[in-house]
Formats: sequence, C-alpha cells, structure tokens
Amino acid sequence: MSSSPKQVVKEFHQADVLNDETVFENYFHNDLELIWNSVDGLTIMHYDDLVAFFTEIRNTYHDLRIEISHLLADENFVTIRYKYYITTIENPDEELGISHFIGIWEIKDNKMYRGHLVSQPVSEMDDTNESYHQVKV
Repeated sequence: MSSSPKQVVKEFHQADVLNDETVFENYFHNDLELIWNSVDGLTIMHYDDLVAFFTEIRNTYHDLRIEISHLLADENFVTIRYKYYITTIENPDEELGISHFIGIWEIKDNKMYRGHLVSQPVSEMDDTNESYHQVKV
C-alpha cells in the first residue's frame, strides 16, 4: 500500500471488498468516523459499523465495481467522485449502476480516518454517458 493519501483512497476504492477480508484493516483507521448524507438522511458510522455494512454487501451482491471520475488531493485530504456498479447473486450477467458518491477523506497514519460522504441512487434521468467520464484520477 502506498503512503500517498491519494493512493490510499484510490487503492481502497479499487480493492476487492467482496473477497478480501483484509481490506478493512489495511485501509480503515481504528478510530474511523464516516458522516454520510444519503436519501435516508444522515448516518454516522465508525469502524465496526462500516465493516458490518460491507459484510452485508458481501452477502447481497455477486460483484461490485467502482468507476472513479475524480480523485483530487490536498495534503492529507482526498476528494473522490465515483459510481457503484453491481451484479446480483440472482443475475450475475447483468451489471447495474446503483449509486453516485462524492466523498472527502482525511488520511491519518496512512489510513482512511474521517470521511464525509454524499450519495444518491442512480435514476433514469442520469446522463452518465456525458457527465461521468474520468476527469482527474
């Protein structure tokens, strides 16, 4: 794992969270705090909450892929914009875009320490062909 904050965030988002159980200990700080605004409102998660969240993802999806469009760093802070794509256990041949995310992460001790995340589900109104190309990764 690289020591650059930008590389830490990029490598986590490219990691195989469905099959590699060491991802969490490698990328999440023990004192992690994630403040997440979604259509469900505000959620505050800590290390164990995030591990439990991804454990549920493992049980739900056959595959998970992230497409990063923006990845910007300023010292120990990294901003990332990405989209989640999934395949379900019931239909592993069809990939679906499910959510858009923008996150800001503070890196401490070479791990993701404090995050601010905003997400919204993919909708039919999305113009991902024109607006979701890689800009700066």
